[in-house]
Amino acid sequence: MAARGVNGFQKFLQSETGPKTIHFWAPVMKWALVVAGISDLKRPVESLSGTQQLALFATGAIWTRWCLIIKPKNYLLASVNFFLGTVASVQLSRLFVYHRSLGKSYPETFQALFSQESAKPKIAVPAPAAV
Repeated sequence: MAARGVNGFQKFLQSETGPKTIHFWAPVMKWALVVAGISDLKRPVESLSGTQQLALFATGAIWTRWCLIIKPKNYLLASVNFFLGTVASVQLSRLFVYHRSLGKSYPETFQALFSQESAKPKIAVPAPAAV
């Protein structure tokens, strides 16, 4: 039984999507984006960027599909992209609800989501000192 486990591990090491390939390490590193997106759920919605979240959503959606088409199929990369798109869609919905709560119409809300005004940090600039 132990010999079978060693064979299975060796098979995993030598596979086309195993840890000796970029097909393994790219998705492992991409999980950092998903973790960062989840931690951003605690951030105030005013500090989120709609354009960034839209880009993450599109990346997740497009690459999830692509990972299931390519040969060899890369289920690890498909899963990380699926979760990346999911987290970004949650953030986009938070932004949408926030802008609607400010009394904006639908066109104004979509414009605010994808303009840079929502991504600008609110930093107070000190007045210059008198000489």
